[in-house]
Amino acid sequence: MNKSLSIVLLSALPALALAAGDHSGGHGNDMTNMHKNMAGMHKEAHDSAAGKAGDPSKVNRTIAISMDDTMRFTPSQISVKAGETIRFFIKNAGKVPHEMVIGTMEELKEHAEMMRKMPDVKHSEPNTIMLAPGQRGGIVWQFSKAGEVDFACLIPGHLEAGMAGKITVE
Repeated sequence: MNKSLSIVLLSALPALALAAGDHSGGHGNDMTNMHKNMAGMHKEAHDSAAGKAGDPSKVNRTIAISMDDTMRFTPSQISVKAGETIRFFIKNAGKVPHEMVIGTMEELKEHAEMMRKMPDVKHSEPNTIMLAPGQRGGIVWQFSKAGEVDFACLIPGHLEAGMAGKITVE
């Protein structure tokens, strides 16, 4: 009986080893891959819910936004038209890093939770920009359909402090 059990256990080891996966890249690499997968999911969601990355050669207008250490965006309420491509010209007027991420509030809260777990992850999605104090940058975004789209700073604690705004797509 013991010999049969040993044979069964030993024959299962290769399957268990394969199921465990290849860890040769280290856990940091696993986290990078996880973030890339989440970024892909976010891109698919943004393309349908909040719009999509805009073509810089087809910008309809530019909207300036300032972020500061009172955990506010100025302006925090913006109106655009469905189909419009907007260049957001963003300035971090604060003394700490801030970011602007465009999405639905559900997506933003999900992404904020991910940021709490991995605060050192750098964004590369077209709906996101992180700026150091005094830095300026931009996002070009096309709003595909009417409704409401949100934007927020997802650095841990910033959204919770009220650093969010709303875009009404008419």
